[in-house]
Amino acid sequence: MEDQNNKLQKERKLMEERIADFSANLAEEEEKSKNLTKLKNKHESMISELEVRLKKEEKGRQESPISKPNSPRRRRSYRNALARLEDETAQKNNALKKIRELEGHISDLQEDLDSERAARNKAEKIKRDLGEELEALKSELEDTLDTTATQQELRAKREQEVTLLKRAIEEENRTHEAQVQEMRQKHTQVVEELTDQFEQAKRVKSNLEKAKQALEKETSELTMEVRSLCQAKQDGENKRKKLENQVVDLQTRFSDSEKQKAELGDRCAKTTAELESVTSLLNEAESKNIKLSKDVTSVSSQLQDTQELLAEEKRDRSFSCQQSYGKHVSTLNIQLSDAKKKLDEMCGNIEFLEEGKKRLQRDLEAANTQFEEKASAYDKMEKTKNRLQQELEDTLMDLDNQRQIVSNLEKKQKKFDQMLAEEKSISSKFAEERDRAEAEAREKETKALSLGRALEEAQDSREELERVNKALRMEMEDLIQGHVGKSVHELEKSKRGLDAQVEEMKTQLEELEDELQAAEDAKLRLEVNMQALKAQFERDLQGRDEMGEEKKRQLIKQVRELETELEDERKQRTSAAAAKKKLETDMKDLEAQIETSNKGRDEAIKQLRKLQAQMKDYQRELEDARAAREEVLITAKESEKKAKGLEAELFQMQEDLAAAERARKQAEAERDELSDELASNSSGKSALADEKRRLEAKISQLEEELEEEQGNMELLNDRLRKSTQQVDQLNIELQTERSTSQKNESARQLMERQNKELKAKLQEMENQVKSKFKSSITALEAKVVQLEEQLEQESRDKQANAKSIRQKDKKMKDLIMQVEDERKQAEQYKDQADKANVRMKQLKRQLEESEEESQRATASRRKLQRELDEATEANDSMSREVTTLKNKLRRGIEPSYGSAPRRIGGGRRVIDDASEEETDSQSDFNGKSTE
Repeated sequence: MEDQNNKLQKERKLMEERIADFSANLAEEEEKSKNLTKLKNKHESMISELEVRLKKEEKGRQESPISKPNSPRRRRSYRNALARLEDETAQKNNALKKIRELEGHISDLQEDLDSERAARNKAEKIKRDLGEELEALKSELEDTLDTTATQQELRAKREQEVTLLKRAIEEENRTHEAQVQEMRQKHTQVVEELTDQFEQAKRVKSNLEKAKQALEKETSELTMEVRSLCQAKQDGENKRKKLENQVVDLQTRFSDSEKQKAELGDRCAKTTAELESVTSLLNEAESKNIKLSKDVTSVSSQLQDTQELLAEEKRDRSFSCQQSYGKHVSTLNIQLSDAKKKLDEMCGNIEFLEEGKKRLQRDLEAANTQFEEKASAYDKMEKTKNRLQQELEDTLMDLDNQRQIVSNLEKKQKKFDQMLAEEKSISSKFAEERDRAEAEAREKETKALSLGRALEEAQDSREELERVNKALRMEMEDLIQGHVGKSVHELEKSKRGLDAQVEEMKTQLEELEDELQAAEDAKLRLEVNMQALKAQFERDLQGRDEMGEEKKRQLIKQVRELETELEDERKQRTSAAAAKKKLETDMKDLEAQIETSNKGRDEAIKQLRKLQAQMKDYQRELEDARAAREEVLITAKESEKKAKGLEAELFQMQEDLAAAERARKQAEAERDELSDELASNSSGKSALADEKRRLEAKISQLEEELEEEQGNMELLNDRLRKSTQQVDQLNIELQTERSTSQKNESARQLMERQNKELKAKLQEMENQVKSKFKSSITALEAKVVQLEEQLEQESRDKQANAKSIRQKDKKMKDLIMQVEDERKQAEQYKDQADKANVRMKQLKRQLEESEEESQRATASRRKLQRELDEATEANDSMSREVTTLKNKLRRGIEPSYGSAPRRIGGGRRVIDDASEEETDSQSDFNGKSTE
């Protein structure tokens, strides 16, 4: 009761403190709300004032025309006002937000206050009820304080025993928890080691996969090269077959070509005689051409003289002289046209003769080419025959090599079968180990089930003990009510039976602990086995990795050797191709030289014609330049007139600007005076505000007018600039036209000079071509012989390359087979790693299950310990009851043997006292246990 009173007093104090806190918070919140309402009112008044000011400013703007604040002071004041307005609006919004938040907060606080008031009322009611109960308990306490000192001693002893038992239980719990924590730490360490090993295995696996991918890429590249080589081989075989067919056709053609050779020799003799006659005609035509070119040069010199005279007369600008010179130019042009007609006729004759010459040359070349083709076809036939024989020998060599490869492959197959058998034996060992681990796990599961059943049986026995205890208590009550002497012996018997049951429970608990220890030992064994298996797996993995690395190194070496051989072959091919290209380029250069010599002559004739056409174009351009010059002079005069007019307008605008600036200065002076007056007369602010606004409106108007005048000035300045720019452009165009006319005249003179030089070069080129033609033919014949020799050497190199390619094909096939074997081995390693991962997961699951079993066993042990403690407590209470009953019985037997009714009454009183003492002791014990 005292404890309850203390608790109630503490709760009462706490409630009072909470109420005081809430009342203080409420007072603070009310003060805050008052302050916020004041701030709200202030902000609202500020907002209303600002709105009034805004409306006034808007009205002032509407009254005055649309003004732009141009003066710096005006702009600054306007910007400051806008900034203040924005700040005030932002402050207003923030204040409104704060007010809303505070209103919500106040409403929440009022709700809390109402709830606290209701709680306070409830607490006061509970307080009153508890006060009444306290008074009743105090009265009861005063009644119970008269009990004997023996009860207090018994209580003290019981409390000591209980504390001792509690300490022993706590120590056992601590030791057990320490053991459990050690087990958990060990388990976590083992799990971390397993995870590290698993990650290492994953890394090894990823490295193996990367190496595998690299090898696969290399193999794919090698296979592509092998395929390309195989295709080249097939193409060579197809070409061989085609060449065999061509040999037969060429042999038939050779017989026909020999017949045609004799016929072509006769034709050749005839064409040479015709060529000599044509060359004589050509020489005569060339001499005539030279004479005509001399006539053209004399005419062109006369033209130059006349054009110089024309230029001088143009400078003097005399019309009459121009007419006379025009007639002279027309006569000269007529003479020129007659000379050109004659020249064209001569050129036509020359072209006709050249065409005849070309036809004869073509026929000669065709006959020579046919002869050369026949001779080259015969040589090719012989070469193809030799090639076919060599290819036959190569095919026989390939057959032998293929047989050797087949034998090597059979040996490798046998080795692979042995490796497969070894891997199968390893996989069977791993499967046996897995089966053993699964069997151990099943045994542990059965043990866990048996432990669970034992726990259930212990719980059933506990329930039976409780029932027996209840029955004994009932019997005790019956004995207390009935015969006292008989009940003592029966209680002793029941006590003995309870002791026996307690001992049985202890034995069961010890057995359960033994089983738990056995399960933990089995768990440790499993962990040791797991570690051994992991070590074996790692060793196997390391061995396989080493084997794979060695094979990889060997393959890399072989691949590098093949690459070096391939590079050598490529270099040989590139060198042969380069030599071939050089020869082809030399042939093409010689042909190009012959073609250029022919084209040079044609181009010289074309340039002559072009020069004549350019002369006409230059004359036209001269006339156009004269017309443009006259137009430019007219436009220049007009632009000068416009410039003079614009200058006059500019002077007027400058005067207007000066007047506007003066007016602006006067207005600024008036404004400054008014502002000074306004500052001195601060008392009459309200009266002068309207005047100030009017003056500001006037100032704004003046500023607008000033701005408009400035804009007009800027426009006039822009116009002036544009006009000056136009005048400059016209002057530049005049100068460019003059320079172009001068350039045209100089270009015409240059063209005439070039014409003369080209004619001289034409004659030199024709002489050089004749001399070079003979020397080039002899050089070409020598080069053709050299090319044939080089072609033979290339064919021999190709045959040697073909042999080396075949050998490399064989090596490549061997490498591909080795790569495939390694890929299969890598896949097997991958499968084994997956299996090992699966085993690891299974072992982890088994470990987790064993941990769960150990936890369940510990929980069941704790439950049994609690039940045992409860049973021992019940036993102690029963033994105490028995001792109390014995003492009471002895006290009841000790008084004198008086009358029978007194004894009976005394016995009843003793029983009543014993029952009261028993109830008191039980209540005390229960109270302590609850504490």
